[in-house]
Amino acid sequence: MANYNTLTIEQLKTERESVLADYRKYLAMHLSLDMSRGKPDRRQIDLSQAMLGAITAPEDCFSETGLDCRNYGLLDGIPEAKRLFAALMDHAPDRLIVCGNSSLNIMYDTVMRFMLYGVGHGCAPWVKQGQIRFLCPAPGYDRHFAICESMGIEMIPIPMTPTGPDMDEVERLTALDPSIKGIWCVPKYSNPEGVTYSEETVRRFAALSPAAPDFRIFWDNAYIIHDLYEDGDPLLNLLNLVEGTPQEDMVYEFMSTSKITFPGSGVSVIASSRGNIEYIKTLMAVQTIGCDKLNMIRHVKFFKDADGVRAHMRRHADLIRPKFETVLSKLDRDLAPCGIASWTHPRGGYFISLNVMPGCARHVWQLMKRAGVVMTSAGATYPYGHDPADANLRIAPTFPPLSEIGIATDVLVTSVKLAALEKLLEK
Repeated sequence: MANYNTLTIEQLKTERESVLADYRKYLAMHLSLDMSRGKPDRRQIDLSQAMLGAITAPEDCFSETGLDCRNYGLLDGIPEAKRLFAALMDHAPDRLIVCGNSSLNIMYDTVMRFMLYGVGHGCAPWVKQGQIRFLCPAPGYDRHFAICESMGIEMIPIPMTPTGPDMDEVERLTALDPSIKGIWCVPKYSNPEGVTYSEETVRRFAALSPAAPDFRIFWDNAYIIHDLYEDGDPLLNLLNLVEGTPQEDMVYEFMSTSKITFPGSGVSVIASSRGNIEYIKTLMAVQTIGCDKLNMIRHVKFFKDADGVRAHMRRHADLIRPKFETVLSKLDRDLAPCGIASWTHPRGGYFISLNVMPGCARHVWQLMKRAGVVMTSAGATYPYGHDPADANLRIAPTFPPLSEIGIATDVLVTSVKLAALEKLLEK
């Protein structure tokens, strides 16, 4: 298989006819495949089915403190749930709050609180400070960007590198512009790149000296224990790194069990400095009497401890690792020789980031949709849905059964080839 960039016009035309014939075969199959979102498949969800039987009698509903989890009360979560998540996140239990099913919900609420009430410490609400800006590593998580866009927060794209966001740019912009109030980060197996921030990157985050005293780091540690292999990527603990320093109030860390147990019925956590946690609790007390404590105790009874969660995640990895390996092996074998695309080889998380020939991502997405394979929209991994190179696509291999992953990837490879050949023939 030749590198497309070395072919003559006639050779490109011949190759296009061959690839187009393959594409027409997929059209005739009337496929209906979904690689659009990072969702667990049914087998993964089934791993937690026994948790639904963890509470069978009234006495199962009581926390170790004697609190009846069926009743009102306990704003920040039952103590045994706090200990479980503290062990997973390597934090003291009094530095976190256990909440409802969605970390996205907590992140949205946190930004909204700062908009309406400020971050505390006498800082004015963001909504009263004029234009507010966030730094957004890109490609990145589209739902982070949606939070900003919904609240009128201006987004500034920051290039991603193999070691995390471009820290030279992060340091330069935060030091210069007091209207920059935050940055979104997925520090382990980032969405969609699968990058884990290097030790140097994390230390540079801990040492930031932003112009805005109310600048905050939103550390979305969604894939903190989502390793595909036993030797998963290490990640330096940013929250512990800033403890006791002038920057200790700067960091908010989030995680959830959404891709560990039931996506619609998980448990989420926010962790920060003790001062920040107390401040958040004063605001939460107006919003709610408490989150679902029955779900918290159900999780604790099912897992028992952090080692139980880690063992559970190894079972998840056994189910989804073959899907990632199938996609990557096909890309490496069938697309790499063409010289028209590049992709990441993540060791955990839920995504593979694919960069096609500039100017082709939207075309590839359209070709795949026409052939019956749905992917996240081209451009979604950039603020405002605008990928300046029109090159990035996010592959989500987890949801389709393994039997469908191969054909979905074949359609993807064929679509990338066809779009690139048409682009080359335009020159």
